[in-house]
Amino acid sequence: MYTGLILALSSCVTNKKYVYLQKDDVNVRGLPKDSVLREYELRKFDYRVQPNDLISVRFHSLTPSQFDFFSQNIQPGTNVLTGGNAQLVGELVDENGQIPFPVVGKVKVAGLTVFEIQEKLQEIADQYLESPIVKVRLLNFRITLLGEVNSEGTVTMANNRVSMIEALGLAGGLTDMADKRNIKLIRQKDGQTEVVYLDLLDENFITSPYYYVYQNDILIVPALRQRPFRRYFGPNLSLVISSISLLLLVLNLSRNN
Repeated sequence: MYTGLILALSSCVTNKKYVYLQKDDVNVRGLPKDSVLREYELRKFDYRVQPNDLISVRFHSLTPSQFDFFSQNIQPGTNVLTGGNAQLVGELVDENGQIPFPVVGKVKVAGLTVFEIQEKLQEIADQYLESPIVKVRLLNFRITLLGEVNSEGTVTMANNRVSMIEALGLAGGLTDMADKRNIKLIRQKDGQTEVVYLDLLDENFITSPYYYVYQNDILIVPALRQRPFRRYFGPNLSLVISSISLLLLVLNLSRNN
């Protein structure tokens, strides 16, 4: 009986292992309401386009269509990203960080933010088109979430300024057995791969340089040590106890006979 109670207690997951972004405020009563307790200055985050990114570039102008060589039409070999009932035509940034345009040739966009690319192409379009407007958007901003998340897989986002907490929310959040203190982040950046461990239980994570997700990030969420008991041994505990009780009863009856 006592052994079963000890095992059951050891399988519990406390709120200190469960609640995100803690600051000595888990299960604390009397915290002031409707008032700002702390303030953090968020790091500036501007994603910079890399080779193999897919970006949408659209030109609108008063130039007649027959003279508007920037107009984007779906042609053989064009990259198309399908989402729901919509099709978004994109330009794939090559290994040299460039995208091609008729007449103008290749334009380097790697290392620039979406808004910087937009300004650069606006300057080029002003030379050829009448009253042009350029719109640029990153199409394949995606991350992969594996392990103790409620929905494993790859998530594609329209916004390229997404926090780690928001990204996990897109995957349905973490399971009760997730080890939020040791989440592995694998990040590809500037031709290198970084491996970093994140602690999402600490509120100071808000100021971390890894607070925002990056293109092609991979998050691997490990399980707590209680997982094997909760998933495998726990459900069968009653069966084990019943089997032991039956065995003891049989042995006792055998001795009496």
